Amino acid sequence: MSKRIGIFGGSFDPVHLGHLWIAESARESLSLDEIRWMPAATSPLKPSGPVASNEHRVQMVRLAISGNPHFVVDDREIRRGDVSYTVDTIAEIQAENRLDEFFLIIGSDSLASFNRWHEPARLLGLINLAVVQRGGDPPINFDVLEPFAASKEPAEKTASVPITRSHDHVIVMPVIEISSSDLRHRIADRKSIRYRVPAAVESMIMANQLYQSKDSDKS
Repeated sequence: MSKRIGIFGGSFDPVHLGHLWIAESARESLSLDEIRWMPAATSPLKPSGPVASNEHRVQMVRLAISGNPHFVVDDREIRRGDVSYTVDTIAEIQAENRLDEFFLIIGSDSLASFNRWHEPARLLGLINLAVVQRGGDPPINFDVLEPFAASKEPAEKTASVPITRSHDHVIVMPVIEISSSDLRHRIADRKSIRYRVPAAVESMIMANQLYQSKDSDKS
């Protein structure tokens, strides 16, 4: 039986309650059977890389999603190492799960910079986009995708839907005033992060003394 699967990538440095809220909202609004949390290796758009180690970031995600049968960790980008391109990751997943339908969960800021992504036209042919619209943000503008929609080749449209359907995939969210960079600031300043991250993640951060240095507050 085919499944509807969401792909939720990010540095998760550290993972926090806002990430969990977005993932659960995406699962509910898109009727997803599964969401794959995909901690990123080095991002081409963020060459400075994450602060915590790959192992620590993967473990924090595992702790955060524990107990939710719809959430799983996919650490293939970490295992692959070096710079990872989303299009290559999605192509690999598609080859493994040819009957399933996939949705790439991204923020409106990522959509706005879509022209900077690696092989954006090919990516659009492989997967549906699901864009998070946070409270207070303007309506999602999908016009940035038009140049790439026109250049898609039929051979790349396996297991996908027409690009115009991307307009249907908007995940409406309230304002979430929490970010990984703010959490790193707070930890470095010895401030509380309780109720901003799952308790198990907070315990791991403190036990391993993650983000304690002032160098950890980089964006």
